[in-house]
Amino acid sequence: MANNSMSIRLAQTWRSISKPSICNRCVQSRRSFASQATAAATPSPQIDSDLEEASSLTSSSAPQSSSIAQLELQAFDPVKNARARTKQLPRSRYQFRSPKYDRGPLHPHQPPAPSDPSSREFVPGPFSKTRMEQFYHNIIAPDFMTMCYQHTPPGFRPLEKAPRLRSWVGDSPYYANRMLRGPRGGDVLRLLRKPITFRNVPQVERITLHSFVNQAVKGGSAPLHVAGMVLQAITNQRVVTHKSKHGEANWGLVKGRTVSMTVDLKGENMYHFLGKLINIALPRIKDWNGVRATTGDGSGNLMFGIEPEVVAMFPEMEVNYDAYPPKMIPGMHITIHTTATCDKDARLLLQQLGIPFWGKVVN
Repeated sequence: MANNSMSIRLAQTWRSISKPSICNRCVQSRRSFASQATAAATPSPQIDSDLEEASSLTSSSAPQSSSIAQLELQAFDPVKNARARTKQLPRSRYQFRSPKYDRGPLHPHQPPAPSDPSSREFVPGPFSKTRMEQFYHNIIAPDFMTMCYQHTPPGFRPLEKAPRLRSWVGDSPYYANRMLRGPRGGDVLRLLRKPITFRNVPQVERITLHSFVNQAVKGGSAPLHVAGMVLQAITNQRVVTHKSKHGEANWGLVKGRTVSMTVDLKGENMYHFLGKLINIALPRIKDWNGVRATTGDGSGNLMFGIEPEVVAMFPEMEVNYDAYPPKMIPGMHITIHTTATCDKDARLLLQQLGIPFWGKVVN
């Protein structure tokens, strides 16, 4: 009996281990519910209509699709489509063409500013400043304002100045209805100098190069062509030629003959030329003291000249020196126009840029 009871218990325990507690139907239903829940929780990826479902490299229909694309490109005719269009396209800002001439500030059609991309004068760039321009804005301008600083304490009232022009005082009939005369000590009225602030720090406005070709009077047009090539190579800008207005027999000048040329430099070309002049050409002159301090027109514009030997020291000339006949290389006069109102400020600005001055100083 004991053996029978032990065998019955072993059989029951074996059944409980081998047989699962949940039937197969319940297990399958639970798995289906779990898969549905996970599918609802994770959103299905949306396929973009513009993207291809399969790669054209792996698909077997790649040659067929490429041939279809070529046929579509051959059938595309924009001119035919434009002529077949019955309605006009809506206006767009890219179809705007600015007026060719500026007919005054009150004209209804005004040309856009040169900074506008639709302007005829628009030029993209430059996107980075030159080394000389960065040197001016970062170092020279703050130092210039510091050196010319004038402190006025709070509540300071400057003395009232007398009028610059004086009236004629006396009983003479020649004094009646006569124009006012200049200040004492001279009749030249110089520009008034305002205090230097961050709004009016002097800077180089433009540079004018002028070259008078003496050999063009008797030597024909060859010296003119050489001088024009030299100036264009140095300045990266086209020259403007000038004809003689009067004839001079002693000099051999004939009225109407081209004898000189000029170049006006602004912006990036101006700073490039100024950098080459100060850092390369002028330091290589032997026994050169600098620019005379008496130069200037009293309004902040300084002038000086350089010889043909100095013109040949520019890097554009040295690279291809054999292309220019040495005897035909011209000299030039350089006029530096600044926004300063007196020669003193202009001289101080150019000294900071690197141009030396010597001799008697005239302010």
